[in-house]
Amino acid sequence: MTPSEERKEWLRKTPNDALAKKLGIAAWIVTALVLILVSMMRSPYKIPLPAGWSMAFLPPVHAVINALVSICLIGAVITVKQGKIAAHRSFIFAAMALSALFLLCYVAYHFTTVETRYGGEGAMRAVYFFLLITHIVLAAVSLPLILLTFINAWTNRFEKHRKMARWVFPIWLYVAITGPICYLMLRPYY
Repeated sequence: MTPSEERKEWLRKTPNDALAKKLGIAAWIVTALVLILVSMMRSPYKIPLPAGWSMAFLPPVHAVINALVSICLIGAVITVKQGKIAAHRSFIFAAMALSALFLLCYVAYHFTTVETRYGGEGAMRAVYFFLLITHIVLAAVSLPLILLTFINAWTNRFEKHRKMARWVFPIWLYVAITGPICYLMLRPYY
């Protein structure tokens, strides 16, 4: 099947508005739960680990996962522009799975480990905090948008999916790229 035929085949599918509505409600509930969980991580109280255990290995894992998400997102855009919808879906599923894995690792790390503070000074300090703050804010904002964009595609509401994806993609990509950058800037202080 040619990419043009593949795209036409997908676009012929009937939208499922009822399922989209139900999944949209679930997306907002998941978003609220994740934001509550992430805000709880800021607590000074940490979950003690058994003697000899440490989650100190996770920050570089977070950076690698985010870098892989970036690669998947770029692959998703390239393949959808080529009309290769099945490949696009595979990249998006991989980006979603990696993002979920990242969130689990991130929560595990921050619930068990004392936060590392940036020790740089001068202009680099300003750059670091600009990247960190925009990364955090856009990560929070992008979560429901990513889920809703995914739901629109999953329920064959392709016009809504395309409209949202134009805005959501650059935000998600920015978050995925700035995560490893912030890690590399913070790395000397771990």
